[in-house]
Amino acid sequence: MKIYQLVYKQNIRVDIQTVWSFFSNPSNLKNITPPSMGFDIVFAKPEEMYDGQIIVYKVSPLLGIKMTWVTEISHVNNPHYFVDEQRIGPYAFWYHEHFFNTIENGTEIIDKIHYGIPMGLVGQLMNPLMVKPKLKTIFDYRKQRISEIFGSF
Repeated sequence: MKIYQLVYKQNIRVDIQTVWSFFSNPSNLKNITPPSMGFDIVFAKPEEMYDGQIIVYKVSPLLGIKMTWVTEISHVNNPHYFVDEQRIGPYAFWYHEHFFNTIENGTEIIDKIHYGIPMGLVGQLMNPLMVKPKLKTIFDYRKQRISEIFGSF
């Protein structure tokens, strides 16, 4: 299986604790996910994340077909870092690192996503045609929403 990596960075004008409070609450994920994804949280307790937390979503990544996506919050270092890993879902592999760094006048957000696509060679051919562009659309939307919520540089 081939593993792909994407990195997204954004600077916003709020302190790291405010950013952490927002991102560490799974219910806020719907606010920064494109409506076209049909994103709904099915299970996430408590409201603030912890190592080992399981979150269950329903998403419609392609053709409006609903599917279950289960992630585990595998690492938490409040307020600087957390990782979500797919346990069940559309990817063969998903490892998403979230970094929050204090910078002058605000916080830097860095998302590092490592992912693998099922279906071998067919999946590899689908990455540049469908998967990577879809992820770019999702993270562009996310960046726009974060700027609207917090303001950016």
